[in-house]
Amino acid sequence: MARIELTAGPVEYEDTGGTGTPLVLLHGLVQDGSVWRYVVDELRHEFRCLVPTLPYGSHRVPLRPGAELTPMGMARLIGEFADALELGDDAVFVENDAGRLQQLAAERPDRVGRMVIAGCEAFDNYPPRAGGKMMDAAARVPGGIALLIRILSVRALRRVPGTGYAVMAHRQVPHDLTDRWLAPLRTDPVARQILVHYLRSARRTEMLEAADSLRTYDRPALVVWGRQDKMMPPEHARRFAALLPKSRLVELDDCRTLIPLDRPDGLAAAIREFVAST
Repeated sequence: MARIELTAGPVEYEDTGGTGTPLVLLHGLVQDGSVWRYVVDELRHEFRCLVPTLPYGSHRVPLRPGAELTPMGMARLIGEFADALELGDDAVFVENDAGRLQQLAAERPDRVGRMVIAGCEAFDNYPPRAGGKMMDAAARVPGGIALLIRILSVRALRRVPGTGYAVMAHRQVPHDLTDRWLAPLRTDPVARQILVHYLRSARRTEMLEAADSLRTYDRPALVVWGRQDKMMPPEHARRFAALLPKSRLVELDDCRTLIPLDRPDGLAAAIREFVAST
């Protein structure tokens, strides 16, 4: 893992290198860059894959005190990451689960030359259905996140239908990934504090505000969604396709929110075609 110093502190990232088009692959809360491992395997020989582990609780490198760890602060951190690596207009930003890319593109459309929205929180689904609302509720109760992480650390419980990671994926999420994502939150109280602060600082209307600004985003965009998504409404995919002036839509079967795990082949193929045609 490489490491880069940003205003919030050091951020680790994977860089496959090469001269291909840069792909910046962005993960969601209580995950790290490893959620992209199958997609990177598909694309690493054609593209330069850049996969930061963002400070969403599952990061392992301490941040600077006083860092702006709000959702908007995270969006700006993604822009700063791209600036620091001197990525140009040819870079493609791909986000799954979270909605920070939408906020970055709304605030700095010149920074996001092309974007892929892959099963993300959006519009009024914020915090998102099921698992997202459960996490948000836990963050507002003292000790709630610590308890939730302890529950999810029991392998049998994390696969109870309709809860946690189980509701986010059509396939079972590999235990080695969830063990990895939960470990910092289970052992580091500062990581839990960062996650709680992030969740409590979210504004209910901020995704609607971002979407309104994206009506004038005049750069190529791809929307990829799972038809069986129970957390991010599939109708939001069609709503995005109508909203973004230069967008195209791909819907995938046997797929929920965690598209990089459920359908890495379909997502990789969609990205490949999008980059080639734009």
